[in-house]
Amino acid sequence: MSTPHDSVEIRALPYDHADVQRLVEGLQQLYVELYGGRDDSPIDRSEFELPRGTFAVAYDTAGDAAGDTAEGPAGDAPAPVAMGAWRLLPDGRAELKRMFVRPDQRGRGLSRLVLSWLEQSAREAGVVDMVIETNTVHAEAIRLYESVGYAPIPAYGHYADEPETVSLGRSLAERD
Repeated sequence: MSTPHDSVEIRALPYDHADVQRLVEGLQQLYVELYGGRDDSPIDRSEFELPRGTFAVAYDTAGDAAGDTAEGPAGDAPAPVAMGAWRLLPDGRAELKRMFVRPDQRGRGLSRLVLSWLEQSAREAGVVDMVIETNTVHAEAIRLYESVGYAPIPAYGHYADEPETVSLGRSLAERD
């Protein structure tokens, strides 16, 4: 039986990979639309290298979402359609970062797929707890995280003092 995920492949890539940077720019544009500015939380590319973290990009291997790239027509090349990452925090928890699905690819379950992949990657690296810092504006994201077991935790991180910040976490040991 074919599912929408049959044509999706997730790859671990370095933060400076061109496909990661294209998706990061799409996410930054979303932040401009939502908040009027780009996210300024500090990012160090080495935080996304195993065993301290990783960056994942989901590709549509069917090729129908490829479109054009900066290098010209994509042709049959798989299209990067979603991304996410995790990095270790000083207290040993892993933090989800840069979760994003291209607007034209939303509604396919790609966020859940990337999230599951990231949780498994973190679990394999010995991580017990995963956290994410988001914002009340991201109601859909909050619903996604809550639907897979994330619950409110004390505020942490770069935006901890912002009243709209929502901090969520879960134990990876609970995952079925």
